[in-house]
Amino acid sequence: MTSPHQLLWTGFRGLDAPEVALPFKPGGLVLFARNLDPDPEAGPARCRALIDGLQARFGADLPLAVALDQEGGPVSRLRPWVGATPPLRQVWTRGGAEACAAWGRLWGEGLHLLGFNVDFAPVVDLWDGHPEAGIGDRAASADPAEVASAAGAFLHGLESTGVRGCLKHFPGLGGTTLDSHLGLPALEEAARVDRNAAAFIPLAHADRLVMVAHLRTPASAPLPASLHRGSVVENPWGIQGRFLPDDLEMGGCADWTWDDRVRLSLEAGHQWLLVCQTPEGWTACAEAAGRLPESLYRVPLQAARAMRRNLVPAAPFDARAWQAWLGRLQTTAGEA
Repeated sequence: MTSPHQLLWTGFRGLDAPEVALPFKPGGLVLFARNLDPDPEAGPARCRALIDGLQARFGADLPLAVALDQEGGPVSRLRPWVGATPPLRQVWTRGGAEACAAWGRLWGEGLHLLGFNVDFAPVVDLWDGHPEAGIGDRAASADPAEVASAAGAFLHGLESTGVRGCLKHFPGLGGTTLDSHLGLPALEEAARVDRNAAAFIPLAHADRLVMVAHLRTPASAPLPASLHRGSVVENPWGIQGRFLPDDLEMGGCADWTWDDRVRLSLEAGHQWLLVCQTPEGWTACAEAAGRLPESLYRVPLQAARAMRRNLVPAAPFDARAWQAWLGRLQTTAGEA
């Protein structure tokens, strides 16, 4: 049986493939600013060489899922290369669905050139005016229907390029006042949870990536929704998807041991285990996964591998195509 380590979508250290040290073979990789050379001339080609090298090393039998968070605005891993870009709220407010689709397509085209096949975007949380909670203008609107329209258009543009999107942060962080990177936010009113979740309903389907938040709700307490089966595959809104928890190193789930985080994630119905920040974290997650009985990881592993088989391969890196794309993106940003 294939190793449960292939359930991990892991971060890593290093900017070049030979220096990347992982004590296991993951199923997916997540890149951060620490993995990207900030030099706008050398950085893009170096990023592509890094991804190609890791695909050759870990994805020879089955392509790796390779992701990053590229929303635009405050969450833009490509900022050193592309400059400032508008957040989703600004794009939606000024240009509506057409502009959201155009930005999704732009980001997808650039990510595809770099070798990425997944973008952890768009945000489907509701805007609530609480920037200290970590969402702010990353959310398009306070209205669920408008958020669904904005995020749906962004997804349509993004996925037209062969790059998968990911709905986040289900069932919605709107109305929270604590950043889940730091601790476990909570919503006390079921009606607020229902309103947040309404934005996801038109967008989710069985083959769509859905990232679940570390968020305590009346239904999930004392667990975060991310570790609660009744908030994931058995959620009351009937939302389906390829579920994955938000980063399992975040403060929102730090009160649980690694064995519990991993076990509860799979019991909840997640197909992936997202662990991104430190060697200690991804090693502990991998070790906990290795202690699981096969009965717990067999089905999610089959599902994760099925998704990997359908990832769209990237063509060889083309520096001229990158420069042409960069010019279009910067022109669009200047007009936003």
